[in-house]
Amino acid sequence: MLLPNAWDVASAAALAAAGFAAVGTTSLGVAAAHGLPDGRNAARAETLDLARRLGKLDILLTVDIEGGFGGGPQAVAGLAAELGAAGVNIEDGRADGTLTPVGEQVTLIAAIKARVPDLFVNARTDTHWLHAGDLDETLRRAEAYREAGADGIFVPGLADDDSIRTVVSRIDAPLNVLLMPGLTVPPSPPSA
Repeated sequence: MLLPNAWDVASAAALAAAGFAAVGTTSLGVAAAHGLPDGRNAARAETLDLARRLGKLDILLTVDIEGGFGGGPQAVAGLAAELGAAGVNIEDGRADGTLTPVGEQVTLIAAIKARVPDLFVNARTDTHWLHAGDLDETLRRAEAYREAGADGIFVPGLADDDSIRTVVSRIDAPLNVLLMPGLTVPPSPPSA
């Protein structure tokens, strides 16, 4: 499945009009549209505002909340509940190029799932995006996040077929990757 990302109401409405039943927000796009840096907890208010406005569209919405926009696990879980979305994307990459310790990220994911059990939590690990870990580290994190309750795993920067196959075979959850040069998406089946 292809999940397109929107950065404002117009882009989300265009994607919905094009037939996408689900749309995600992009923290980079939202931050850039407001002249703010991405990944530095700067676009919390803008993300909340966009989520509220996109909630009026007839689409499933998943919201990129960076690393949770600061605060402890209960504050992040409260934010996730407040969004009114079908899902969230929560990442372990930090602005300084390091990764959040696994135990801290596991606690965050578990708090979100405890507060909003039906919310789809897409746990992003930036091992490849930040060049902060190898495939073994990616798998270790993905397995821990899944055990904490994550419903899906997102590994931006994972781009070679063999690595993607390895993660898919080891993780009992959907795997999300960014569409990058060299990757292709199979055509959609004809609509009935």
